Amino acid sequence: MRFISPKTHTIIGLVVGVILIFAPQIFDFSNDQSAASVAIGTGIFIILSELITTSQISPLKIIPMRIHLILDYITGVFLALSPWLFGFAENVWAPHLIMGILTVGYAAFTNPTIDVEKPTAV
Repeated sequence: MRFISPKTHTIIGLVVGVILIFAPQIFDFSNDQSAASVAIGTGIFIILSELITTSQISPLKIIPMRIHLILDYITGVFLALSPWLFGFAENVWAPHLIMGILTVGYAAFTNPTIDVEKPTAV
């Protein structure tokens, strides 16, 4: 069941991106360079991707929402697996895993066609 609109998806994505950028300070892992870099880099990527999708509130409507959702799936899986891929799982893994699963989740529940404006009859 896909009940999240692209507009709501974009808002969620922007919030997730900001949380990831500040995650090293919020969750106290800023001393782990790999963990911090992955969180900050992924947060920036998510924000930029939200700003270029075809959502109603995105300023640069470049990437179709369906393609954007595929990128979100890939980004979420990458984020969830990153502690083990980059070897920092012994120090910190929960924020990356949880935010990665949430990213895949809100992408899975997004209906890319809800906000599509229908042409009016003349």
